[in-house]
Amino acid sequence: MNIKKTVIVFAGVAAAALFFYFDLHRLLTLASLKANREMLLGYYAAHGSATVAGFMAVYIIQTALSLPGAAILSLAAGAIFGPIMGTVYVNIAATIGATLAFLATRYLLRDAVLNNFGARLEKMNRELEARGFNYLLFLRLVPLFPFFLINLAAGLTRLPLRTFFIGTMLGIIPGSFVFVNAGASLATIDSLAGIATPRVLGSFALLGLFALAPALYKTFRNHKGVEH
Repeated sequence: MNIKKTVIVFAGVAAAALFFYFDLHRLLTLASLKANREMLLGYYAAHGSATVAGFMAVYIIQTALSLPGAAILSLAAGAIFGPIMGTVYVNIAATIGATLAFLATRYLLRDAVLNNFGARLEKMNRELEARGFNYLLFLRLVPLFPFFLINLAAGLTRLPLRTFFIGTMLGIIPGSFVFVNAGASLATIDSLAGIATPRVLGSFALLGLFALAPALYKTFRNHKGVEH
């Protein structure tokens, strides 16, 4: 590993270690958010631009380093900025953070993975280059797949950066809005489990299937064409 890669790895590990060493996760809880909401609103009223910039910076770092707390940050966006602008800020920050994680993984690990498993992954990479947008949209819409794992796994493939960025930005809109909108009514929330109800999850799954349908159809059509 060259010096640049070593520095990137060290910086990421150090930042994550500091997060857990200072127990910053205690600030990213529903109880903490409720207790500090008025203070946050007051600071936002006095320092609007700084609050937005600070919030987005924290969200980008959290996402890029795959740290816990995204759900609470999304609720905070709704509680502070409202459902519309909160969703906009969360969407932009989460997309940038995910893209940084994607690029870091690609830069640090993809060559090693391709050197060892390139032949086995070639078919999958060709499929992702052709229809990666549909697959990524499905993964982002269906909340069965951890957000950070998608970022890291995609970085190990030949999925185009533009496809990853656009697919992520569009795919996380519904989920982001659900949590941000819930945060706008923070006083009524007793637990995170009550936000993503089975009906909401089912709706996301249906959207994901619609997103995946074109890729499945093309794959089926190509398979039938080969048979004939």
